[in-house]
Amino acid sequence: MASLKKTKLNHNRMLIIDAHSHLWLQQDTSWNGKPIRSLKNGRSLFLGEEVQMLPPFIIDGRNTAEVFLSNMDYAQVAAAVVVQEFIDGIQNDYLSDVSQHYPNRFITCGMANYLQDGFYEEVETLIRKKGFRGIAIPGHRLLGRSLTSVEMMKMFHLMEDNDVFLSITLEDGFGQIAQLREVIAECPRLRIAIGHLGMANPPLSPPWENEQWRQQIMLAREPKVMVESGGITWLYNSEFYPFPSAIRAIREAADLVGWKKLMWGSDYPRTITAITYRMSYDFVTKSNELSDAEKQLFLGENAHQFYGFSNLTELPYIKNMSE
Repeated sequence: MASLKKTKLNHNRMLIIDAHSHLWLQQDTSWNGKPIRSLKNGRSLFLGEEVQMLPPFIIDGRNTAEVFLSNMDYAQVAAAVVVQEFIDGIQNDYLSDVSQHYPNRFITCGMANYLQDGFYEEVETLIRKKGFRGIAIPGHRLLGRSLTSVEMMKMFHLMEDNDVFLSITLEDGFGQIAQLREVIAECPRLRIAIGHLGMANPPLSPPWENEQWRQQIMLAREPKVMVESGGITWLYNSEFYPFPSAIRAIREAADLVGWKKLMWGSDYPRTITAITYRMSYDFVTKSNELSDAEKQLFLGENAHQFYGFSNLTELPYIKNMSE
């Protein structure tokens, strides 16, 4: 494992690791009977509506590792975890290639079709033959399937025995929180990263006043459970930069579980249709409400330890032409 001292070479003198990002060659899938397709100029047909899925300069719809690496190099992000979502289609073949080509920059997650029985064998292949170090479950899209089914629990035991981490986003309500508690009790050595800071923008109240959100975050009081903030700039998009309520949500989560339990995530690329990639974390570095030590833990050091990145790339600061 690379030393933290060696890797702190970005403009803010901090190690930055992105714990939640996405890659795909093409969106060509459906969700709940509605199509999702890549179009031109960064747009996609998404559940019957044309939306700006990618920045408009990505004209071919290909959300590739090379484009992401260019953004990472510019923003001085040393490494990233690539998760998966049903709305992008299953990208196992591509992400396996990405992890092999860029082992020092990306850790990628495999994903199976959990909506059909028999996914255990698929996950076993992803782990034993494809070498995935993480498995992603978009829990909020399981359409009522339980995290504690016989097949799910068999899969979690397989992951625990092979030190493969779980990246998961939970649905609204208390149901999956209780189910994940059962998973944690059954598989105490399974590393788990809960996504989107527990979806920290309930519409009826601030998240820190919502018991459902608090219970989800408090799952990270368990030794092997972490929370990452992927998409928090999207959750507070209406407020926009510098996202003061996002800072408040991060602080409230830290009050519940401690700063060593939280990790930054961008939800790249969808979030950078509104802001730049650097802006997806520098609202944290520029905040006067967080200490330098808190920023360092949240933005990189916690992810460095949890995911086990090694041989991280040293990224020099390249000033803008306008500076």
